[in-house]
Amino acid sequence: MTIGVRRRMGVEERRQQLIGVALELFSRRSPDEVSIDEIASAAGISRPLVYHYFPGKLSLYEAALKRASEDLAGRFIEPQEGPLGARLLRVMRRFFDFVDEHGPGFAALMRGGPAVGSSATNALIDSVRQAAYEQILSHLDVAEAPARLELVIRSWISLAESTALIWLDGRRIPRAELEIQLVHDFAALTAVSAAYDEEMTALVKRMVQDEPTDGPFADLAARLIALAG
Repeated sequence: MTIGVRRRMGVEERRQQLIGVALELFSRRSPDEVSIDEIASAAGISRPLVYHYFPGKLSLYEAALKRASEDLAGRFIEPQEGPLGARLLRVMRRFFDFVDEHGPGFAALMRGGPAVGSSATNALIDSVRQAAYEQILSHLDVAEAPARLELVIRSWISLAESTALIWLDGRRIPRAELEIQLVHDFAALTAVSAAYDEEMTALVKRMVQDEPTDGPFADLAARLIALAG
């Protein structure tokens, strides 16, 4: 008969396990509703042992948030190949994948949770927004954004966040519709800005010159023309 022996985890391995367990629990319920006892039970260890690796739930929450923020920032990375509209749509699909997988934790973070307001948490949130901003700039082939373009991109990122939060509250609008709508929103914000700025006009012309007739940008134009008719 073979007797199983539980392998002792190293310090970093155990820390990563606890972060993973916490993320899983935070994905199902708001971090405010998850206790250290639940985290310990899910990890198969005692409550005091959790405190051996993390001084409290706040520090564990921040560590879990750091991993989640790195995951979310990675969702905005997209090969710079093919039409811009299709690229943005793939990014939005991955963004909503994350929101879908981590709904309660995402909502708690954006609306207010145990670590919100701390310098560490704010820095992580800002790092995700900055990563998204830089990725969009790279897709537009712009090294340094003029003021109006920065306004458009940062406004659009905020719009994506608020749209995701509204969607989580009942999911009353089909997710796929919101993904394409956000791509349309980006095109619309850019086009409106172009009406006031020559640099933005040139940018919009570059954006649409390689767009296919069945792409998201062409779809928006067709919808607007139909409304005008």
